[in-house]
Amino acid sequence: MSFDWITTAERIKKLPAYPFARLDELKTKAREQGLDLIDLGMGNPDGATPEPVVEAAVKALRNPANHGYPPFEGTASFRRAITTWYHRRYGVDLDSDSEALPLLGSKEGLGHLALAYINPGDVVLVPSPSYPVHFRGPVIAGGSIHNLILKPENDWLIDLASIPDEVAERAKILYFNYPSNPTAATAPREFFEEIVAFARKYEILLVHDLCYAELAFDGYQPTSLLEIPGAKDIGVEFHTMSKTYNMAGWRVGFVVGNRHVIQGLRTLKTNLDYGIFAALQAAAETALQLPDTYLYEVQQRYMTRRDFLIRGLGDLGWKIPATKATMYLWVPCPLDMTSTDFALNVLQQTGVVVTPGNAFGQGGEGYVRVSLIADCDRLGEALHRFKQAGIRYEHQLISSSQ
Repeated sequence: MSFDWITTAERIKKLPAYPFARLDELKTKAREQGLDLIDLGMGNPDGATPEPVVEAAVKALRNPANHGYPPFEGTASFRRAITTWYHRRYGVDLDSDSEALPLLGSKEGLGHLALAYINPGDVVLVPSPSYPVHFRGPVIAGGSIHNLILKPENDWLIDLASIPDEVAERAKILYFNYPSNPTAATAPREFFEEIVAFARKYEILLVHDLCYAELAFDGYQPTSLLEIPGAKDIGVEFHTMSKTYNMAGWRVGFVVGNRHVIQGLRTLKTNLDYGIFAALQAAAETALQLPDTYLYEVQQRYMTRRDFLIRGLGDLGWKIPATKATMYLWVPCPLDMTSTDFALNVLQQTGVVVTPGNAFGQGGEGYVRVSLIADCDRLGEALHRFKQAGIRYEHQLISSSQ
């Protein structure tokens, strides 16, 4: 019996294969061929979750009070930990009852925010390249994407002046992300002041993804959108426990900011899920309270890897400035290859996995993202394989910083 009459919704047909799902397929095939893969493609931190966090989860798991449905809005204790963390890090005062909402990972919240606020045909401003859910969420919601193509000569910052007035006047939401995935670009405080003024002028909701807030190096401190006067009137900010605290598989994140926007997202979520298991919230609360010495260790680990890989790639012709934040390097492809062809060529010749830049939108073409998720021994092996395979770069980046 044929089931051809069972078809997916149009919103699904509009979505290409998720790039990291496709990467998983290619990695499986490569392993079947006997390749020893060095996976620098995913943004999946290596190493264990901090022991105090694990211990807090175990303790909470043994408490029967945590075994039922959690509160839709998250536990009061975790929400207070979130707002306390924001005050300690950024001097931002938030109401834990109305201006903070735990999420099943920031990706879930970013995607569901689109469903909560975007109607079919609404114009959504999205940088390109960007984290895929920033444009896929709005596509699923039926939004009309206006790509803001980022350029190396502008240090991968959004050029607000290039947005036509007629587009800005129609736009409903602007997604953005600094420190940036995938480019590792950072934005000065002045940029945040400009984007808040822009959003207030055109009555646009700002959605800032601050997932790499604590993976910052060499004394650099990322800016929170909510530090900017007036930002809470027109914006929300997302964060995750995945990166800094090696909790990617735990699926815990949160959103803070405008109470009305958060209430809209909460209303949608009450119809779709029951929130985060309370034991996981207890663990995440512990993570946010870890001493800064833990944070410094994490930052040092990624700085060491950053410096090691930049030096090694430099020996092979790449001139990559030292990044100020994130767990990525944004590496240009040879000029005669697309990002997909280069990533496949690297995988087939060396067994090293990198992510093609076009997975992050059309603005990512010509680059690959390399994740700093392996120790220096494995990074050294990756560089050795590059050298053995003759993979080099003969051109330099246009920009002086990322």
